[in-house]
Amino acid sequence: MEDWIVDQMDIVRPVVETGYENLLLVRLLLEARVPSIRKSSAAEGLTVEGILESWSKIEPVIMEAWDENRDALIDLFGKVRDEWMENDLATWIGANRFYPGVPDALKFASSRIYIVTTNQGHFADALLRELAGVNILPERIYGLGTGPKVEVLKLL
Repeated sequence: MEDWIVDQMDIVRPVVETGYENLLLVRLLLEARVPSIRKSSAAEGLTVEGILESWSKIEPVIMEAWDENRDALIDLFGKVRDEWMENDLATWIGANRFYPGVPDALKFASSRIYIVTTNQGHFADALLRELAGVNILPERIYGLGTGPKVEVLKLL
């Protein structure tokens, strides 16, 4: 089952905008695969293709069906990462990767670099230092819950 879930998460990972969504995806995939563990009908008939096509519509439905709280999941996800980093930084770093060419682009950039990420800033900083071999000033890393508050308006 572990290999199966890792394989499925590799496929659906592109829909994740914020780390906590991984928790929802793992549960959704497991409930779709093993109907006897379902706590709601949210995963009934769902496929990986359906998740890829409709994640933005599925997420609020399962959040409500499972009575989950976004802020609580973000805190939990961050806490687990913090503990993992503190207890075994090497394996946490090893579980992450940059897209090809990104570390070199960061190392050899001729202009000032700013990082904007859906990760919390200290996670991004650790990855930049350990995987890319670059140090970015903390005030130039805009991560989840940091930086100026910017409201985005959707124009219809």
